[in-house]
Amino acid sequence: MTILISADAERVATLSEILRREFPGRRVLAAPEGVMPGDMAAEDVRYLVTYRAPAGLRRLLPALRCVFSLSAGIDQFRQDDFPEQTELVRLVDPAVAASVADYVTLSVLLIHRDLPAYMVQKARRQWRQLPNPLPSERQVGILGLGELGSAAAERLRPFGFRLAGWSRTPRDVPGVASFTGVAGLKQMVSKSDILVCLLPLTEETRGIIDAELLAALPEGAGLVHAGRGPQLDQRALLAALNEGHLSAAVLDVTDPEPLPPDDPLWTHPRVILTPHVASQTRAGSAARTIAENIRRAERGEAMIGSVPRGVAC
Repeated sequence: MTILISADAERVATLSEILRREFPGRRVLAAPEGVMPGDMAAEDVRYLVTYRAPAGLRRLLPALRCVFSLSAGIDQFRQDDFPEQTELVRLVDPAVAASVADYVTLSVLLIHRDLPAYMVQKARRQWRQLPNPLPSERQVGILGLGELGSAAAERLRPFGFRLAGWSRTPRDVPGVASFTGVAGLKQMVSKSDILVCLLPLTEETRGIIDAELLAALPEGAGLVHAGRGPQLDQRALLAALNEGHLSAAVLDVTDPEPLPPDDPLWTHPRVILTPHVASQTRAGSAARTIAENIRRAERGEAMIGSVPRGVAC
């Protein structure tokens, strides 16, 4: 029974070391992402650990039992390309949730304290204080109240912001006003001084942050986007920033990634760009999470993060 790891070289080394230690006697193979090892007996591979599965998985690994995603997001996988018996398992790792919560907290605070505006003033050699409301006078709205959104809300709670969240199904998160549905989305957005997107990419969330939604935000609102690039209409964002309706945006994801060199988001003075680092996977923590799920599978127990067929979020 073989465990196949397909990832970048740095992660492969750590993942391989830990999984070999956790499962002595099992064969653990490693390969660059999207490459199948030449010495692999395809019929023996039961577990695939990867960020992106190769095309033709049904043919390449016919006996595959599980695909373990190396990220919390799974929109890059096509379950209809999997063998019938193969389960997709998203990475549910406390280290990833903590990383996202850190990123969101940093981004919310720098927008709240007008850091983008002060950076513009610095470039102009201006020394001028801006009015700054108390956190209790501002609402932070979070799109997506799953594991990541809930962790971000928990990290933000001590600062005293009014917290609200929108999700596909009702969620009960302590200290967070919960909204669902189209009407709930409009209601939450209209009162959110800082909007945070942590949604998975689905057909329903593609393009969700469009010109209409941005216009519904209060004047001077800020955006933190750490979901997926195709959820945001980047032209509409630029228009909202240039018109002064939005004060700033922190973008960890774009469409495409990376942006073309001449894209105006690179040089916009009120946009902070980071290269998809909010939810960086820690290979050591991920390996231990995956090892526990393999043990659960082999005991006949449900795996943490298992994604039903046809579910894309």
